[in-house]
Amino acid sequence: MRKLLLTIKGLSSKRPALWIGFPLSVAVGFVFFVATARFIEADARQRFLAHAHNARSTIVARIKSYTEVARGTASMLQSIHPASRSQFHAYVTGLNLPHHFPAIETLNFGEYVLDEDREKFETRMRKEAMPDGLPAPPFLILPPGRRPNYSVTTFIEPITGRFHLIGWDLQITAGTQPFYDAMRDQGLTVTSGIPIMKLSGKNRTVLAMRVPAFLPNLPLRTIHERRRAFIGSVGMAFSLHTLLLGVIDEMPVKNARMILVAKGIDPKILPGGILFDTTGGKPTKPRFGRYFSERFTQTLPVDFNGRPWDVTFSADPHDMYSGFEEFMPWLAMLAGFISAVLLYALFHALTSSRRRAIKLAKGMTRELRESQAKLQLSHLNLRRLAAHADQIKEGERKRIAREIHDDLGQNLLALRIDADMLANRTRAQHSRLHERACATLFHIDVTIKSVRQIINDLRPNVLDLGLSAAVEWQIAEFKRRTGIDCELLDDSTDLVLDERAATAFFRILQESLSNIVRHAQASRVRVALRSSNHSLSMTVSDDGIGIGILAARKAGSFGLVGIEERISILNGTFSIDSNVGEGTTVSVSVPLGPPINTVVSRGTIEDESKELFLHSSELS
Repeated sequence: MRKLLLTIKGLSSKRPALWIGFPLSVAVGFVFFVATARFIEADARQRFLAHAHNARSTIVARIKSYTEVARGTASMLQSIHPASRSQFHAYVTGLNLPHHFPAIETLNFGEYVLDEDREKFETRMRKEAMPDGLPAPPFLILPPGRRPNYSVTTFIEPITGRFHLIGWDLQITAGTQPFYDAMRDQGLTVTSGIPIMKLSGKNRTVLAMRVPAFLPNLPLRTIHERRRAFIGSVGMAFSLHTLLLGVIDEMPVKNARMILVAKGIDPKILPGGILFDTTGGKPTKPRFGRYFSERFTQTLPVDFNGRPWDVTFSADPHDMYSGFEEFMPWLAMLAGFISAVLLYALFHALTSSRRRAIKLAKGMTRELRESQAKLQLSHLNLRRLAAHADQIKEGERKRIAREIHDDLGQNLLALRIDADMLANRTRAQHSRLHERACATLFHIDVTIKSVRQIINDLRPNVLDLGLSAAVEWQIAEFKRRTGIDCELLDDSTDLVLDERAATAFFRILQESLSNIVRHAQASRVRVALRSSNHSLSMTVSDDGIGIGILAARKAGSFGLVGIEERISILNGTFSIDSNVGEGTTVSVSVPLGPPINTVVSRGTIEDESKELFLHSSELS
């Protein structure tokens, strides 16, 4: 099976040669021819068998009807015993044998006569008139001689040409005595099964049967009772050829052959036991164009009054075919050949198209993969560029904030000191100058607050104290500006995080809180900052109106996109859970690893904290 699949796969991947289609189509046509011929032959065989059984049934029925004729004649003789020649002649004439029973050659009656009744019987028969006014021959029991009993041919129809048989003792024929005894003692219809040689000839077989006749109203239970009631027997000679030729003529099969074989007959008397052969023993010649079977043959048993016969029917298969069936195998072969040619042409076209499609698809796939690789490389470069730009932006913010703090802040502080000294010195002597100095001092304080706010917006110095401190400061600022209750859950104690990751988390918190102020309409916010051995996560939840997925991804909305990009740069995960009317939860998580930048030591944090405290005191 595996080899077949590999072969089919190989054929589908390679362009098949056109010349393969011709022998393949011839083979398919031959298969169609054989299949159709066998189907027609099987159907014809079934019809032949049905005709053979019907013919056998007809033979059995005819034998039975002829036997019934003999039994009917015996019944007539029993009812009017002793009957006359005229009565027997009238009865046989009424049967109309040439029309209804054409195979019957003669019907005769052999009367059973005891030797003591011989003279009386001969006297009675001499007084019998011949039918149709024919002259009566002198009646004597033949052959001459005294015997214990006789079966004398009393009546015979038709009688013309058979006068010499009148008075003949049927029991004198050699070998017939056992059949007469069985017929009389058992009340059976008997036959020797051997053709009557005097009446038979070439292609003509005449058989005989005899039916016992008993006196009516007498018991027939025992052999003694049957012998006492026995009055004679009715004999029939019939032409087997006439009987069987009628059967063959009724068989709807052209040139059918029928052979009737009698079983148990001495081959010296009857060679081969053949009683009848429609061809006269000539062998049948095979017809040209026979496909498979030589001939249809069927042998069936027939019982001829206790004598077993075998009747064999045979016919050429083509004689069973109609005109259309003769040509159907050739038409099927032609149809199979043409169908195979068309299917192979279609297969060849489809295979060629498939090869072209595969080649085109491979080219397109190669181009697509190249484009995808370029797109991925471009996307990666964009991410790196964005990360680099973000890093530069944060660095620039930090630099600008420090420069403002160091330069502008120091200058403003010096101006404030000068303005404060001027205001103190002019308080008593120059009231108008003191007023202007106080106004200048107020404007310097307002400018210092603005500068401090700008520095915090650019980069809060509290980030230098750590992410936890920056988150706590941002939440306090959020509550102060918006008045929205905000709760912080922080279990990230002693967290050491690189500046890049801390800045990303701080900016994500700023963006999330900004989105809550602009869109959420929330009354309560919860921020959770949690760390484990392997990751740091932050969750920002609100009880606002929520946001749909489509709204989160709408064009022009870059807040969430920015959060996702910041987390992607850190190889983290980002998720948003929101349903309309149920609030929004933004969750981010990044793996903890070695810091990208130098980790800020605790001493450095303390020093910068002191510096920030001093600067704040000076500015205030």
